Amino acid sequence: MGSKKRSARAKQVAEFKASLGGMDDVFGREERRRIAASEEKEAALRRKACESKNRYSCKSDADQAILSCAAYGTTGLHAYRCPYCNGWHLTSKPERR
Repeated sequence: MGSKKRSARAKQVAEFKASLGGMDDVFGREERRRIAASEEKEAALRRKACESKNRYSCKSDADQAILSCAAYGTTGLHAYRCPYCNGWHLTSKPERR
């Protein structure tokens, strides 16, 4: 059985709170976790949308690549300006209008 003294009880409460990892910074930890998750998602989008694709410096180079692909049977490609690198990439997705 634990002590009934206030100082002993206060010590037990303090030890218990310390074992929880500190609840004082819950909102700060959650904000840091949310920011890290957002940065990780943005990095994954950048890898998928830009870094894993061929980059063309101008639209005419991208159009030449489209013609070259068409000569080998790949049709339906178009070029778009990349929001990440400001270069040009090819896609088979329909153009937005």
